[in-house]
Amino acid sequence: MDTTRVLRVGTRASALATTQSEHVAAALRDRLGVATELVEITTEGDRSQASGVPLSQAGASVGVFVSALRDALLTGEVDVAVHSLKDLPTYPADGIALAAIPEREDPRDVVVARDGLTLGELPPGSRVGTGSPRRIAQVEALGFGVELVSVRGNVDTRIGKVRSGEYDAVLLARAGLARLGRLDEATEVLDPLQVLPAPGQGALAVECRAEDDHTREALAVLDDPATRAAVTAERATLATLEGGCSAPIGALGDVVEGEEGPELWLRAVALSHDGARAVRNSASSPLGDDAATWPQVAADLGHRLATDMLADGAAALTPAAESAPTGTPHHPSARSAEVHNA
Repeated sequence: MDTTRVLRVGTRASALATTQSEHVAAALRDRLGVATELVEITTEGDRSQASGVPLSQAGASVGVFVSALRDALLTGEVDVAVHSLKDLPTYPADGIALAAIPEREDPRDVVVARDGLTLGELPPGSRVGTGSPRRIAQVEALGFGVELVSVRGNVDTRIGKVRSGEYDAVLLARAGLARLGRLDEATEVLDPLQVLPAPGQGALAVECRAEDDHTREALAVLDDPATRAAVTAERATLATLEGGCSAPIGALGDVVEGEEGPELWLRAVALSHDGARAVRNSASSPLGDDAATWPQVAADLGHRLATDMLADGAAALTPAAESAPTGTPHHPSARSAEVHNA
């Protein structure tokens, strides 16, 4: 790659987004010896978040944190765009290439609670903030008797509501706190056996223009095959279930070393909004020795798992946005895993 070129990296302006984008930019500098420049782009989701208006009331749709960055790519304002992968729609975008998915952070959810408490230690009726129907449904299913209330804003805003006493706890992605150097503020890491993360959670998506072969080939050095396989399976599950953020769906893939080589293990859950009904399933597949074939194997596994879940009753759960409890965000056209970036 031309090392005299300045690679413009598009990012949202939040502290978490710029930290994530700088992580990618630093890797490009270190591994390719290129100069980089962060270019901040304001998205529809950022404007809504700053106003405090729920995304549903603001008329926001799928990709609220993504489309402006992609537009900047297509117009040549930036050369690279960095997203939280769970914000990406599951369908491809014309003219855009998902050039790299770097090694993933821990995808689990965490609790940040007053007095160092865990979720199970909070008294019944405690106010727990989250903007995610997936988290709401799974925590409701645990039967702790807490009151789940909607929360918007960046990590500072959400944790600030606990520090001020407005909420007793908030639920966040562990990856966001880790990238911000604030992991010590988590009072509990939630076991995926209890709360499965969003498809793609903890992973970053690095995009460029599909026609920009030089940048696309350069970005490939950042790609982690195991992470790409895991999240491809998760997102294939999400796409087949057609749940997106209007129905609670969690999924988690893991690449492990089996007796005969690498294997992909995948588990997923689809729930009613109140957590009273759930369809859970898991599946696995050998990956083979050629990492270039892993994404297709992963996509097939995710599709097969989701198809089995639909046959087991998930079809009755995924369109259940009409039954969402008061305060639960509803985005009828959305097919990204989560429409917030925490």
